Amino acid sequence: MILLKNGRINLNNKLVKKDILIEGDTIVKIADEIKGDGIDVKGGYICPGLTDIHVHFRAPGFEKKETIKTGSMASAKGGFTTVLAMPNLNPVPDCLENLAIEEELIKKEAVIEVLPYASVTVGEKSTKVSDIDNLKDHTRFYSDDGVGFSDYEVLDEALEKIKKYDLFVASHAEDKILRYAPAGEYEAVRREIAHAKKIGVHYHLCHMSTKESFDAIREAQKEGLDITCEVTPHHLFLNENDIKNPNFKMNPPLRSKEYQQETLKALLDGTACCIATDHAPHTEEEKSQAYDKCPNGIIGIETSAPLVYTKLVKTGIATLDQFEDWMSNNPRRLIRLPLNSIKEGNKANLCVLDIDHEHIYSKEEILSKGKNSPFIGESLYGFNMLTIYLGNIVYQK
Repeated sequence: MILLKNGRINLNNKLVKKDILIEGDTIVKIADEIKGDGIDVKGGYICPGLTDIHVHFRAPGFEKKETIKTGSMASAKGGFTTVLAMPNLNPVPDCLENLAIEEELIKKEAVIEVLPYASVTVGEKSTKVSDIDNLKDHTRFYSDDGVGFSDYEVLDEALEKIKKYDLFVASHAEDKILRYAPAGEYEAVRREIAHAKKIGVHYHLCHMSTKESFDAIREAQKEGLDITCEVTPHHLFLNENDIKNPNFKMNPPLRSKEYQQETLKALLDGTACCIATDHAPHTEEEKSQAYDKCPNGIIGIETSAPLVYTKLVKTGIATLDQFEDWMSNNPRRLIRLPLNSIKEGNKANLCVLDIDHEHIYSKEEILSKGKNSPFIGESLYGFNMLTIYLGNIVYQK
């Protein structure tokens, strides 16, 4: 049994003081006051457990960068109770045998719910469709994240299976020639929307960052196509003028201030339905190389909530309801998981954010193996104090 005392929950965009009693894996009582000894959360914002549909945990194959254990612990520190792990691994989970290796690691090491993506194509090489017929019973989630599709006949064949089995596909849209240029994203987005339309499948686009991409997605949505997209904290809150060192290097790269503003606009008008971190740890050795030689990618799972709370909610740009939708409800709707709403009878998946005190994010506190964050040294509100997953405390500050 866990009793949370002196917390606040969001009711109609207002924080209301409540105590919460948890028995087993379930919230059994929410009241103004519940008698008994418990954890005094000192006015903390008790929030539905966060969900990130786009993280890289690097295992199996790249354990120097991250492991399921360290990645899931960093996620718990960030307030996340569910994450979806991308398949750019070794071996790539393109068949049951390879996926089983990752599944075993998750079973042994994960402190929260970690759901694996399988790859859309064998080895993420765009030449042959993965063994979706057999993988479908183990995971609903498919992506070749990290690389764009280059053979659209193969993509169509995969999308037919995705549609047949009612699966979820997420694309890193990138033209093979234009690559990191803005057109490298939006030309691929336009092509892939056309293929999704032809097959008639739900198609999710990862880490969108250009006006032209958002315009194409808006048009598709107006047309009634089932096209969704996510945005990242770094594309929301940074632009190319902020680049200081290799910890600011990622793909898609930081764009112009205009594109940054368009990214926020797309989130606020609902074109983008959720925020995902694209948490991508690398070793310090890799990220200490020259900017043009170091790998793309930054960590983000520990700073996502405080960034969004501080820069959008605290400033009045967004509401608490929007925060909970972007960070928890909408990603769960997207991948068809029950909501982590703070209600009696629901599973106890929640976090407690300290929204009253500023905290300077330091390298020393990072639980991820990767320390490659552009937000080190940033002073923010809303850092997580406590995470409960299925009634178990998996992080406590």
